Amino acid sequence: MEIIVLVKQVPDVALNIKVKEGEIVEEGLSYVISSWDETALEAALQITEDVGGEVTLLTVGPDKAAESLRKGLAMGAHKAIHVKYDQAGETDSYAFAKILQKALEGRNYDLILTGRQSQDTDSGLTAPMLAEFLGLPQVTNIIRFSDVSEKNITLYRKGDHGTEVVDMVMPGLVTVNDSLNEPRLASMRGIMMAKKKPLEEIDLDSIGITSEMSGIQGSMTQVLQFEKPESRKEGQIFEGDEADTVTQAVDLMVGEAKFLT
Repeated sequence: MEIIVLVKQVPDVALNIKVKEGEIVEEGLSYVISSWDETALEAALQITEDVGGEVTLLTVGPDKAAESLRKGLAMGAHKAIHVKYDQAGETDSYAFAKILQKALEGRNYDLILTGRQSQDTDSGLTAPMLAEFLGLPQVTNIIRFSDVSEKNITLYRKGDHGTEVVDMVMPGLVTVNDSLNEPRLASMRGIMMAKKKPLEEIDLDSIGITSEMSGIQGSMTQVLQFEKPESRKEGQIFEGDEADTVTQAVDLMVGEAKFLT
């Protein structure tokens, strides 16, 4: 089975991200594979270990995005494709989906896997748009998979009212919930082997992406500025008899927090 995993390099949200004059401060930032995409990669590796096949990573981003591809190769992916692109910060989900569509045209695959959303924008729009552009069936937010064959896969997705079970005919596209699995760590042997695995680099011109289809011009939306969220006030602990503390809490919710108004 040929599986393509879409990965995105994002700022490490575990660090303190600073905002100045409406822009994210790049100094001191480190970049990682979006955790949702790591979960998708682990799922792809498990599938190929079970039924055979290869896992190909695909990313769109600047030169430094190759670091995330090498990490994915060290985890066990077989090869990678890097669409070199320096305008990632000016590009929305629609334009990214169009670039990915062009990068995938003419390639063979049975399944496209990716995270439900990326941990920087949290929009969750790129993959569903890509599925529409490619004319593929899609199932989003899966928490389990079973009965994998080259023609079908059974998927369990987290729906609004419980778990939904879907049988999808392949080729298709699937996005995963981060609760699906625990991604493996790259071993020292995997890190050494990753240096020898193929990493294909392509530019936008070679896949037919013009300037009108990328950056702000190719996007349907635009980020005007970033703002740091307000700090939360410290919580309050009520001690004493339960009847008294409940009354105190309700009075604060109604009087100060206006919770019930």
